Amino acid sequence: MEKDNEVTSQGAPGDRLTAGPQTAAAAGGPGDAGPGGGESLEKPRWRIIGPGLVVAATGIGAGDLVATMVAGSNYGYALLWAVILGVVVKIALVEGAGRWTLATGRTIFDGWKSLGLWAVVYFGIYVVVWGFSYGAAAMSGVGLALNGLFPGVEVRYWAMLAGVAGLLLVWFGKYKPFENVMAVLIGVMFVTVVGSAALTTPNLGEIVAGLVPIIPEGAVLNTLGLAGGVGGTITLAAYGYWLTEKGWDTPRWMRVMRLDNAWAYLMSGVFVIAMLIVGSELLYSAGLAVADGEQGLVDVADVLAQRYGAFMAPLFLVGFFAATFSSVIGVWHGVSLMFADFVATMRNLPADDRRRGAGGTYYRWYILWLTFPPMALLFLDKPILLVVVYGALGSLFMPFLALTLLFLMNSRAVPQRWRNRWWVNVILVLVAAMFLVLGGNELVKAVAPVFGG
Repeated sequence: MEKDNEVTSQGAPGDRLTAGPQTAAAAGGPGDAGPGGGESLEKPRWRIIGPGLVVAATGIGAGDLVATMVAGSNYGYALLWAVILGVVVKIALVEGAGRWTLATGRTIFDGWKSLGLWAVVYFGIYVVVWGFSYGAAAMSGVGLALNGLFPGVEVRYWAMLAGVAGLLLVWFGKYKPFENVMAVLIGVMFVTVVGSAALTTPNLGEIVAGLVPIIPEGAVLNTLGLAGGVGGTITLAAYGYWLTEKGWDTPRWMRVMRLDNAWAYLMSGVFVIAMLIVGSELLYSAGLAVADGEQGLVDVADVLAQRYGAFMAPLFLVGFFAATFSSVIGVWHGVSLMFADFVATMRNLPADDRRRGAGGTYYRWYILWLTFPPMALLFLDKPILLVVVYGALGSLFMPFLALTLLFLMNSRAVPQRWRNRWWVNVILVLVAAMFLVLGGNELVKAVAPVFGG
């Protein structure tokens, strides 16, 4: 059995398989199928909706859309090339996480654990602090969209309802219904966001000019933010877990995974470019400004309604809701899987322990953590210490992911065939450097209030 040999001979003693129960045939390549092989007799096929589109939709929230829109309102199409570079960056990172899972049969956290205690401690602190702060932010985004559509209910109460709805949708951990809901939300995002961009009749000549790599004066951080900050952080690492939930859990799915990932981030690039077009055509050309943060999307809905008709405001707000709610249920499902794996691995539970997987005890613990404790932040200002810790950890997660993938995907734990090519290593080094610059800037902003800045 090819996969069994790879894992036991290449991995360290005690390494475990987390891809779920497998038959002997399913563990090998397509030619290993035999009688009773079941699913392994089926040739791996790529489908338009898969874990790639789930991770892309989860990563692109309202904050990412408004950041891109504001860049368009400030610089027109000058930073379009940076958006496209960002798509390439995310394809490289997510493909690395997926390739690790398929090539080794191990989760990304299992890989981090092999790098030493520092990685385990960092992730453990990060996933707890990040979950508390992100839960409030994600629910607030959905609440803002729903308040725009139905202003009779306060944002905080819509936010709490959104959090509970997300909990109910993913509580049992079933992947297929979750993927179906994500597919509907992605379709709504596509129709509303891309439709809004098409309505503004973009200038094709200026779009082509925006493909030339130039950085406008004073736009270095905006450029790095578009290239690296749009499209998710920890959710990129959740890709391998969603591959396993989908049943894509051996190297025979490698080509399918790569197609799935590339298609997904091309689609996410379309979404982000659409928001750049909205910012450029609707705001930049008219010299208009909108509020920072997610309130800016509500402002854009009003501008669209004034220019193209009253129906555009609710239509755009429905897209705003789809973007925010897809991030909620994506994180509630995917990062909860990562947390369950973290706890179970640290407790040395066997691979088939029910507490380890989707719908298990630890998975549900984290969903509850994401949903209910953060509701306190909807009524109170965030404690300064939480803001500092969250900002410090969050700013350093992307270079952490890039650098750990650089080590893991060149290690002997990965069969030679699936290790990084030289140019992938170059991309990861550049990505790590880019995110360290961004992270350093965010870290300074996070700790400035402590020193009166």
